[in-house]
This record gives sequence, structure tokens and C-alpha cells, in this order.
Amino acid sequence: MRSGAAAARRRPRTEVRWRPGRSSSSGGRADVRTAPAVARTACRSRPNAARRSESSRQAILAATAELCGENGYARLTIEAIAARAGVSKKTIYRWWPSKGAVVLELLDQTATIASEPPDSGDLATDLRALLTEVIAMLTPPETSPGIGLIAEALHDPALARELRERIIRPRIATFKERLRRAQEAGQLSPDADLDVALDLLYGPLYHRMVFHLGMPDPSYLDSLITHTLRALTPPRH
Repeated sequence: MRSGAAAARRRPRTEVRWRPGRSSSSGGRADVRTAPAVARTACRSRPNAARRSESSRQAILAATAELCGENGYARLTIEAIAARAGVSKKTIYRWWPSKGAVVLELLDQTATIASEPPDSGDLATDLRALLTEVIAMLTPPETSPGIGLIAEALHDPALARELRERIIRPRIATFKERLRRAQEAGQLSPDADLDVALDLLYGPLYHRMVFHLGMPDPSYLDSLITHTLRALTPPRH
């Protein structure tokens, strides 16, 4: 009896699963597997949580971009984003507190010049690249996620702070760094005020945005850069 009990203890524990629609009385076979084998199978088939999360995040950002392009920022809702992305609202709120935060993430991800400052050797060309990125963010005004975000940030101090720290300040730093290199190369006056240069170049874009005057076309943008650099360039002797 003791040897039989010992054998029973050594026998691997099994898990029994009946195939759907079949029963033992009708001759159906049970799916009998040892527990360790079940555990190994589950381990192999378990989805990668990190990959699934990143896939959902990208789907949410893509849905946000599509919906803004179709209906504008004002009509954008978390419910619409969730439906378009094929996720739950809970999934969105796990990462972002509001639709404004989602759009901020979208803009931060799609605007790349701040992380890769242009340096072609031609200051006017590089300034054109910096300003063109801002113009793209504000165009077209009716459906631009950038304009919608700026408008909402006027009434949301927390969102305004995030917009300033994540989008605006890094681009100001990129702009000033490029102008400092130009000063070192003798292309700009060494005493040129870089804050004033910033306002001279970027100010007209936001002025035109606020008063619905339309974003500068390439010709106007070139003229703006030319006149600004003329004011900041050291006089020739």
C-alpha cells in the first residue's frame, strides 16, 4: 500500500479539458495534459505586454491625428479616439489625463527638428527649416492640432506648462544654439540679442495665426528671414 501511495505522489498532476460540444458519454476524448506542459504552453503564447502597450499608444496617436484632420481639435473627444484606435477609454486615461495631453504627445513625437538641429552651414536655410516646421504645425488653421492645443492652453495652466516645457522651450533652445554658432562664425553680430531675434522671426507667425491672416508663403518667409538677418548682421567695413 505504501509503494502504491508513493507512486501516486510521483505521478504528475493533470489538467483535463473537454473539447467543446463533446462529452464523455458520447465517446468524446478529453484533452489531457500534464500541468507543467500547460504552464510551458501558456508561457510561450503569452503576449508581450510592452509590445502591446506601444502598439496601442501608436494607434491612439494615429487616431488622434486622423480625427483632428477630419473634424478639428474642438470636436475631438476621448471617446472618438478610443473608438478609432480600437482601445478602451481606460487605456487612454492610463497614459494621458485629457485630450490636450494626447495631442501634445502627438506634436512632440511628430516634430523632430528640436532633437536634430539643422546645420547646413547656411544660416538662412536652417532658419527656414525651423520656421517651416512651426508653420506646418499651425496649418491648416481649421483642423490644426497645434492651434487647438494653443487655444486650450490659454485656459488650462497645467497644459500650458506642459506645452511650454515639452514643445516651446526645446525649440527656443535649438534656435538660440544655431544663432550662437552663427555668431561664432562671424555671420551675426556678437552683440546681437538672441531673444529679440526670436521675436522678430517667430512673432509674425503667431501674429498671423491669431488674426487669421494666413501663414507665410515661401516667398514671404524668405523675405522675413532676409530682413531679420540684415538687422542682425555685422556691418561690412
